[in-house]
Amino acid sequence: MDIEEVVVTHPDVLEVAVFSMPSDEWAEAPMPVVVLKPGCTSEATILKVSVNERVRARYQQLQDVVILSEFPRNAAGKTLNRVMRAEYWQDRAALI
Repeated sequence: MDIEEVVVTHPDVLEVAVFSMPSDEWAEAPMPVVVLKPGCTSEATILKVSVNERVRARYQQLQDVVILSEFPRNAAGKTLNRVMRAEYWQDRAALI
């Protein structure tokens, strides 16, 4: 199952974006960024454990989850994954 599909099924998650971040073990690892539903207070650790219990492959295991109040978006309302991803890749010579 796609990681995005697993994360979005959590009852507290309103939106999710998944991109890759650098990983010494796997070259890259999935990084989900979520916006919680109004009134929900899930913690990143709880979301990470919930997802990791439902994915089979070790390379799909989450190292972290980031919770934002809202996603950065362009004028048309499209989520700007590259903006969220840039922080994790800024010290790398190449983007995978």
